[in-house]
Amino acid sequence: MVRKIGLTGGIACGKSTVAQYLQQKYGVPVYNADRYAHFVLENLVKEAVVNRYGSGILRQGQIDRQRLGQIIFRDAGERRWLEHQIHPLVRQMLVEDTDRAEGLIVLEIPLLFEAEMTDLVDIIWVVACGEATAIARLQERNQLTLEECQQRLRAQMPLAAKIQRADVVLYNEGTLEELYQQVDRALLSQIHYNCTISTKET
Repeated sequence: MVRKIGLTGGIACGKSTVAQYLQQKYGVPVYNADRYAHFVLENLVKEAVVNRYGSGILRQGQIDRQRLGQIIFRDAGERRWLEHQIHPLVRQMLVEDTDRAEGLIVLEIPLLFEAEMTDLVDIIWVVACGEATAIARLQERNQLTLEECQQRLRAQMPLAAKIQRADVVLYNEGTLEELYQQVDRALLSQIHYNCTISTKET
């Protein structure tokens, strides 16, 4: 049977780090919603985006995601418009691809709650860290100003609310080794659960 882990959390909390570790160490297939979203943006809704924001939203023929981010994170209405274009198509692609999957898989969906995709998964893992840590990582990784970081944090559901709805919480405030140990324990618990279910079914 397929068992789907929904991997989400706060921005810059380490979701991709956890996903990469699961894939590399344990061979767990990971379906990354952001990759689907980037495909949709460039291949399926580019015309609608250019029509709305003008050709200035392009850089070398592709959507300038930095410029687009500046627009949508300053205006909640524009963010909702863009999400309405992208999220249904991402959802459709995730459903089509994971329907063919077997065993344990991970759906890495940063906006799992916000995009109302929790019905696509069986168990929810939330990766969490403090706001100061997230901002520092964002500034280093994306070269954003403090204001831009705060805009992105405000655009998502509060991390505390995500934690309340989680089955597993991974706290990423320490070393990578400490984070990986949490992942190991959580995955072993999941594998034990799967074995128990399989035994009951047989």
